Amino acid sequence: MATIGSVTRQIAALEISAKQNGATRPQPTGTSHLKKGSQSNQNIQKLLSKFAQPNPLPSGIQKASSTNTIASKAVRPPSPTKPANPPPAPTPQQTTQKKVDIGRYDGGFEIDNETRGEKVHGEAAEHLALDSSVARYRPTREWHLTDFDIGRPLGKGKFGRVYMVRTKAEPHYILALKCLYKSEIVASRVEKQIRREIEIQQNLRHPNVLRLYGYFHDEKRIFLMLEFAGKGELYRQLTKHGCFTEKRSSRYIDQMADALIYLHGKHVIHRDIKPENLLLGINGELKIGDFGWSVHAPGNRRTTLCGTLDYLPPEMVEGKEHSEKVDYWALGVLTYEFICGAPPFEDLRGHNGECRIFSDIAVPLTIELQRRNFLQLLQYDPEKRLPLTDVRKHPWIVKYRSKTSTATARAS
Repeated sequence: MATIGSVTRQIAALEISAKQNGATRPQPTGTSHLKKGSQSNQNIQKLLSKFAQPNPLPSGIQKASSTNTIASKAVRPPSPTKPANPPPAPTPQQTTQKKVDIGRYDGGFEIDNETRGEKVHGEAAEHLALDSSVARYRPTREWHLTDFDIGRPLGKGKFGRVYMVRTKAEPHYILALKCLYKSEIVASRVEKQIRREIEIQQNLRHPNVLRLYGYFHDEKRIFLMLEFAGKGELYRQLTKHGCFTEKRSSRYIDQMADALIYLHGKHVIHRDIKPENLLLGINGELKIGDFGWSVHAPGNRRTTLCGTLDYLPPEMVEGKEHSEKVDYWALGVLTYEFICGAPPFEDLRGHNGECRIFSDIAVPLTIELQRRNFLQLLQYDPEKRLPLTDVRKHPWIVKYRSKTSTATARAS
């Protein structure tokens, strides 16, 4: 005969068993379950709404447990008579983008359009009718100027202005919108150069290369949708500080070398590496921009004289054939300027390039740089310049490389 204590223990065991079975049992599929719901499910739903879950559930449908996948598929929407729940909260990315202050628009696009630029006709008009929505590779949606909220100006270029903008459609991306006037491009006879710049940049994908997301045009202008470099031009930072620390210089050169290895692997020679063409991302990472003098050269041999005189290598100054190793030279000049505050070679007679001296450089660099011969990038003979893969392995580079940049390089 069972004692009172044993009966009590059996009843308690049955209650515990019933609770456990209820927690794992498939939920009913009727609407009555949706109307009431458990207190814990309601609390979970409140937390999900509060912290804007990445994949918010449809309104009125509760989150099922991981052991209840069959029941979750069978859940029907709530009854039409039930009051509608509030819409799901935006995702974290959307919330962040909406909080970004793009600044006040000064009306520059409209002001410029009234006073500059003309319609172009004929073959030039066909060359400059650039629209990424009809591109052969990676076409985008169709874009128009009215698709953006325009903010503060970011700068002025030879052919137009650049503004910080935000897309009106979700998820409200922040971009830099660059305007180019077609008639001014034609007057400067750089139609092919501009088209080439756009065709090259739209196909590049590297964390240290400025992205071109899309482009469109109207009767007088071309608009480029560029990645927004949150910390602006590197040249301004260099001007402000005069020169950079060894650590900062090393990390920038590491990122530059990685990006150039990528570009050369795509048969793209930049040919105009200089501080003015480098930008800084929101996290301070370096971004190569301005592909106006770039060329897609599968043969890797060119003869055109271009670029900035302080950064031009001997073979280009002397009118000789050149290859991707012109970018090696520019990287060496960049290294020197980062550390010393000025480029090692200067044209003392203006723009003719006749007074440039390519000899051994007496530089006030660190003992380690001198001993390790990092500036073998500045060899007169292109074939003797330090390969970019060796640049990234150099002790001066490895010494200051962060774990983040190593992971990024591997990912790219």
